[in-house]
Amino acid sequence: MSSSSPRRAFVDHAATAPLLAPAREAWLAASESVGNPSSLHTSGRRARRIVEEARESIADDLRTRPSAVVFTSGGTESDNLAVKGLFWARRRRMGIDSPAVVSSAIEHHAVLDPVEWLIKHEGAAAHWLDVDENALVSLEDLRGFLAENAERTALVTVMWANNEVGTIQPVAQIAELCRESGVPFHTDAVQALGQVPMDLTQVGATAVTISGHKIGGPVGSGALIIDPYTSVEPVAHGGGQEREIRSGTLDAPGTAALAAAVRYAVEHQAEHAQRVATFQRALAEGIRREVPDAIINGASIADGGVSSERLPGNVHVSIPGAEGDALLMLLDAAGVDCSTGSACTAGIPEPSHVLLAMGIDERTARSSLRFSFGRTSTMDDVDAVISALPSVVERARRAGSVSASTHTSVGAGRADR
Repeated sequence: MSSSSPRRAFVDHAATAPLLAPAREAWLAASESVGNPSSLHTSGRRARRIVEEARESIADDLRTRPSAVVFTSGGTESDNLAVKGLFWARRRRMGIDSPAVVSSAIEHHAVLDPVEWLIKHEGAAAHWLDVDENALVSLEDLRGFLAENAERTALVTVMWANNEVGTIQPVAQIAELCRESGVPFHTDAVQALGQVPMDLTQVGATAVTISGHKIGGPVGSGALIIDPYTSVEPVAHGGGQEREIRSGTLDAPGTAALAAAVRYAVEHQAEHAQRVATFQRALAEGIRREVPDAIINGASIADGGVSSERLPGNVHVSIPGAEGDALLMLLDAAGVDCSTGSACTAGIPEPSHVLLAMGIDERTARSSLRFSFGRTSTMDDVDAVISALPSVVERARRAGSVSASTHTSVGAGRADR
């Protein structure tokens, strides 16, 4: 971008975050060395030291054992490894054909799709946990299911914080219910890391997914943090790296950069949460003022401080009478980068599965936008959204009315034939 280009308001940090300076510096420093971390010569041992120091750093920051940290290429791989690997290992040990997988209907597709794949190809049975109007899972539903079905349940997987509406789940309580029932618990913590306090020893989950690029690390870096005493089948086979759970040549610079990003995220979590919560409140207030019939989805946004029920940098809104895709494109033209939800399903004209699970009707679900703040966000970004929104909403609603009118006319003409 040239220096004369106008500044864009990037309010899509839940999709990806700018690379942090400490992560970039760690990557560059590690990339100066050559050597495969699995090689036995001096250069290989030097690369291995970089990897093991990154592993120890992440374990220290997240309060877990270094042996629990399994490096992956990011959240999707970690989720697949946890869901499929735990299922296969538990099925073998349980000796039953169709063990159950317990999940919620609001998971990221990196969890939903592996669960659906296990149902279709591996004979898994699924129990989908109920969620309320704020996307909060039902502990009573989980407790009741495990009380009757623990002996045939392979795993429970519930995300720490939702990537669309920002709801924070009671993961410590879920983990406790699973421990009492002897069932492994996996949580996708991709959105939670850096926004909420994270002490994995205190939470007690069996497996936790993290991703580098959501916290200012490089794309293609991540980890599955899994109890070293828990059996898990690999999804891919090869050289047997990472406890024979995840084969493949380790990316030493990537692990170093990931560790630097995790350290920054953990050390600055509290002040970061306070800062982005300020933007969250200001944007929610501005939306309510400029678009009075707009609906803020998810748990209530705190009047002051940081909510314990919702990610501090998230504002998810439905605007009746306007298509989300039209709103997004018009905001893009006005210099605002936001999202209609998960970037992994962007471009597909379907309503959000998260909103539908919350009981929101399909038409309202299609009229939704997600704004998310991060480390480079400023109040200028908030002002840019609020300034652009009234005219954008007017134009999107006008376009929707024309489209609906045209559709009706075409339909009437066909009916007359």
